[in-house]
Amino acid sequence: MMDVNFNPDKQHTLAAPVSISGTGLHTGINVDMCLKPANPGFGFQFQRIDLAGMPIIKADCDLVTDTSRGTTLEVGDAKISTVEHILAALVGMGVDNCLIEINGPEIPIMDGSSIPFVEIIDETGVVEQEAAKIWYSIDTNITYYDEHKRVDMTVLPATEYKITTLIDFNSPVLGTQHAGLKTIKDFKVEIAPCRTFCFLHELEALLDNNLIKGGDINNAIVVVDKAVTAEEMTRLAKAFGREKIEVKSEGYLNNLELRFPNEPARHKLLDVIGDLALIGYPVKGHIIANRPGHSTNVAFAKTIKQYIKKNKHTKDIPIYYPNQPPVYNLQQIEKTLPHRFPFLFVDKIIELSDKHIVGIKNVTFNEFFFQGHFPGNPVMPGVLQIEALAQTGGLLCINAMPEGQYDTYFLKIDNCKFKQKVIPGDTMILKMELIEPIRRGICVMRGSVFVGNKLCTEGDLTAQLVRRNTPNP
Repeated sequence: MMDVNFNPDKQHTLAAPVSISGTGLHTGINVDMCLKPANPGFGFQFQRIDLAGMPIIKADCDLVTDTSRGTTLEVGDAKISTVEHILAALVGMGVDNCLIEINGPEIPIMDGSSIPFVEIIDETGVVEQEAAKIWYSIDTNITYYDEHKRVDMTVLPATEYKITTLIDFNSPVLGTQHAGLKTIKDFKVEIAPCRTFCFLHELEALLDNNLIKGGDINNAIVVVDKAVTAEEMTRLAKAFGREKIEVKSEGYLNNLELRFPNEPARHKLLDVIGDLALIGYPVKGHIIANRPGHSTNVAFAKTIKQYIKKNKHTKDIPIYYPNQPPVYNLQQIEKTLPHRFPFLFVDKIIELSDKHIVGIKNVTFNEFFFQGHFPGNPVMPGVLQIEALAQTGGLLCINAMPEGQYDTYFLKIDNCKFKQKVIPGDTMILKMELIEPIRRGICVMRGSVFVGNKLCTEGDLTAQLVRRNTPNP
């Protein structure tokens, strides 16, 4: 579990450098890897310190060149393979910025899970940085489907990052399995210990091709889904430097004990986290991955990255979940603001910090102003949208002031634009952000009205707070 004081809205890095050594699964090369702290905005970057010029390879889905046996990143002549388990460990431990120095072409496989990496991150500690962490809230369903591989991946809007994986290999040993991670805080305990797995027939093919040179039956779960001859057992024992290898009824090589009944499905979830770290942006959304693999994970990462780049200007659009309890309900708003029917234009507050506020106004056909404002073509007057913003901003400013009751008065409105109509049935999302700190009761705010993810109205509002002597009626 993450520290209870962990702030998910701040960037984090390692408290100090930490190292680990091990063998690459496919290359068999022993490597030393050092995780180093990095500045805000650095993200995850690998550095091949064994190559001339010590090239850096960013953790970016656009740099993936191979997904046949793990995920490989490549820039020029420099490549780094099997990056998914270390990336999953960094994401799962809440690290945003880290330089991964390595003196070989492949991340060490260790026991085939992320837990050795999690333990060294835990050992050195994770520290909060000054910079805010900008989450990209997925506001629409994004899907990816690979007809050939029958892989279906979807991300749905959600208040935090969570993942569900489903696997079905048509195997009598594995059957159909699913795994879920409701919050990234559970990664360390629920997902990190889960090891990679393969089928015996895949293992034999890899051995035939002189691959998995660093393989050991302790760094992968080998699923035995067919009858195995004594000759094959002898060959496997020789390949892995063992006197004897056996299979009993459980269907796992050397009768390996699983850490969880659905360990393979949980490892697939681990791979999804690691591969989706290559999006390059932290996202809030519910990932549902049906039969995922590295190639489709990376293709899905590219799909999400393209969506974010295309809609990057909308990253600060607040998302309204009607079922979430409000920060302020109508009765609490009335205790703070002097406005009453028919001139109170905020129904509830859904977000509030020292620098921003988000309010909701449900627009219905029964509003008094629709009687006289374009009868037969009801459009909410722009000045009343600005008034709704001002009332929302008033709550932000009053909340920041010392105890007492205040009125807010307009001083000026600048750069006001009306881009889309607001009509009956719309839910206005009213966002106000302080442009500069409040000084001498003067508040300068940027206001935006959204309906869904469409910007309808915007402007810069300046108001003055004046202490009131008489309480609200």
